[in-house]
Amino acid sequence: MDFPLPDRPGVPLNEEHLRHLRGRPLVPVVLASGHRALLVTRHADVRTVLSDDRFSRDAWKGGTLFARTSESLALAASDPPTHTRRRKAVRAWFTARRAEADRPRMEALAERLLDEMEADGPPADLIARFATPFPYAVICDMLGVPAGDLGRLLPWVGAMMSAGHHPAAEVKAAHEGMHGYFAGKVAARRALPGADLLSALLDGSGLTEEEIIVFGAGLLMAGGETTSNLLAACVLELVSRPGLAARLRADPSLVPSAVEEFLRWVWFAGTGGRPHVVLADAELAGTSLSRGDVVIPLTDAANRDPAAFPQADEFDPARSPNPHLGFGHGRHMCLGAPHARAELQIAITALLHRFGDLSLAVDPAQLAWRERMFIRGLWRLPVTWPRGQAR
Repeated sequence: MDFPLPDRPGVPLNEEHLRHLRGRPLVPVVLASGHRALLVTRHADVRTVLSDDRFSRDAWKGGTLFARTSESLALAASDPPTHTRRRKAVRAWFTARRAEADRPRMEALAERLLDEMEADGPPADLIARFATPFPYAVICDMLGVPAGDLGRLLPWVGAMMSAGHHPAAEVKAAHEGMHGYFAGKVAARRALPGADLLSALLDGSGLTEEEIIVFGAGLLMAGGETTSNLLAACVLELVSRPGLAARLRADPSLVPSAVEEFLRWVWFAGTGGRPHVVLADAELAGTSLSRGDVVIPLTDAANRDPAAFPQADEFDPARSPNPHLGFGHGRHMCLGAPHARAELQIAITALLHRFGDLSLAVDPAQLAWRERMFIRGLWRLPVTWPRGQAR
């Protein structure tokens, strides 16, 4: 079987793909680069790969879909001790306490964006008007990046998140443009520090200037692109399930657990996940692995594992416990998970409160899905609502 799997429309993992992945715990595949690998599909085994030092991300060097290196991606492609040192330098900015302290500011931002969208009237592209500017404004503020610069930065982000969608020359130019932009920001902060994250990293973090530049670009993309696409998928699921939207609107206290279920439910990784190279003989799912073997932990498949989730194929907004791997696991647990959780809770609550009858403005078959991109999602999400009904 070839991998990545063909993209298909839809928010949850495609049913045909799911049947293939449930057939065995380790699925042999051939990558686009010609390398052979094993897809890890069970929840317990994915957790093992993500947390066991015998499985290395940094050792993978082999393919265009996974070409990001430890040098160009500060955390997601590195192993300890480099990963540990880099994460320690920034973790204080992304704690649950800090996310809660930022919540009033994020709530005000969400309301302002929805005020503007409501004032202009339906229909509206929810991605352009809300799902993108909301999380990007949050991370831009942390980095000290003017939101007005997003017109220049977002096309670079799109090319850098490409897994074959954009030509190689365009991707290369985007990397160079983004690197130059953050090199300029770091130089400016060195001359005149501010109260932002880049300034803090220049003040005794132990990171090199190049690492800070890479962190700037990486945090911008991770803080904006992931939450933007996940939020759009959540809204599409909500407008496709009027009963779910009505239930959450009637009982807003369910929104936090519904967000956790969205993190389990949404088919998110367009290219599947980061390959890991086996560094020492190991056993996984009853199979002996040798040094040099390649495994790819599929969190999307693990999140639908019936052994870990009762009624795994049902969306349950009140599911508890919910040990999903939507934010990863172990040392590669998403750095920005507390802020992402807060942003999703705030955005969904605000949308449900503001619009009593939000719906798609086009036939679902007309939605354009992001193919050959690292993160799945939609290019546009046209929505509408009855005039005069917004609250």
